Amino acid sequence: MQILGIDIGGTGIKGGVVDTDTGQLLTERVKVLTPVPSTPKSVAKVVNDIAAKFDFKGPIGLGFPAIIRKGIVCSASNIDHSWIGTNSETLFTEETGQPCFVANDADVAGFAEMAYGEVPSSEGVVLFLTIGTGIGSALFIDGKLVPNSEMGHLYWTNGEIAEKYISNKVRKAEGMSWELFGKRLNRYLLHIEKLFSPELIIIGGGISKDFGEFKSQLTLPVKVIPAILQNSAGVIGAAMYARSRMDS
Repeated sequence: MQILGIDIGGTGIKGGVVDTDTGQLLTERVKVLTPVPSTPKSVAKVVNDIAAKFDFKGPIGLGFPAIIRKGIVCSASNIDHSWIGTNSETLFTEETGQPCFVANDADVAGFAEMAYGEVPSSEGVVLFLTIGTGIGSALFIDGKLVPNSEMGHLYWTNGEIAEKYISNKVRKAEGMSWELFGKRLNRYLLHIEKLFSPELIIIGGGISKDFGEFKSQLTLPVKVIPAILQNSAGVIGAAMYARSRMDS
């Protein structure tokens, strides 16, 4: 089945048509800057514009940077706070005229990586992290997703949350070397490892393509690997999520 997958982030919104039987992108992936302010109305317009660009008619899956419960947006760390309480599925369905299915962005990206990446085994605890504007997380236990884990929002130093200490946005803003970035990431991952004891940690998001630049700083007792799907995971996973909702 062909489904349009859209990955909504704090910085950019990406989309592409996906063959959900194979997990392959059937089109080029388009990217549009996330509007400022990123209100429901402005983001919904971008989503509709992306659907129109592909002249797409059919189901749309969307990954969204927030806690999502039955389509309702319940947090807003890297998106405008006016989203809180919005029924995102109703909004996007009304804007596009197509059935829309919405889940947390890191959850759907992890879903795609578990299905089509190079994960040695889905048994046990696997943690998938997207490191970009913030930190998203997807936690899997024996291949089953624990939704909305939001490990980037753990309280860290000086009362700040973790993604204000270690994200790609912070790396760029502070002009960090890869060595310093790797050391900060290692400290964060060691803390996460103690909390959840995962068998495997997968690093996704925009930073995954630069994994070789900082991997030497990682000293964890568990295997840490880069995501294979990189920035396409969110688009592919969003489409897969829509398919799973339609099949259920």
